[in-house]
Amino acid sequence: MSYEYLDHVADVEFKARGHTLKDLFFSAADALNDTIRGEIVILETTEKNLSVVGKNLEELLHNFLEEFLYLLDADNFLVSKITEFEIDEELKTINAKIVGDDAKNYVFTNDVKAITYNEMFVRKEGVGWACQVVLDV
Repeated sequence: MSYEYLDHVADVEFKARGHTLKDLFFSAADALNDTIRGEIVILETTEKNLSVVGKNLEELLHNFLEEFLYLLDADNFLVSKITEFEIDEELKTINAKIVGDDAKNYVFTNDVKAITYNEMFVRKEGVGWACQVVLDV
């Protein structure tokens, strides 16, 4: 699992890779979380369930990453890691469990406003998967 940041004029753009679709989604979540919290280690005090659907893989990825922002904005919850993850490529659904902590316990500066569809893709590349995402900051 891996990701790299790409040059972007005003926002944050990354390309993530994974051997499987699951690996790809984990890499994209890592890129988003690292953008939000930087090097801060988040404690694992609370567990939450996520259920996400999409019409296609791009929308599924968008909605999955947007859940992390929603939890931060609505519940003041910072994600530490994904503990369980099931993806159904055919039905375009994700069911996951995440752990994290209350954001008020941390100081972080990177305010990601939204996950955009600008330049977004999810596709097979070589022997694995790749995606590209632009974060509105």
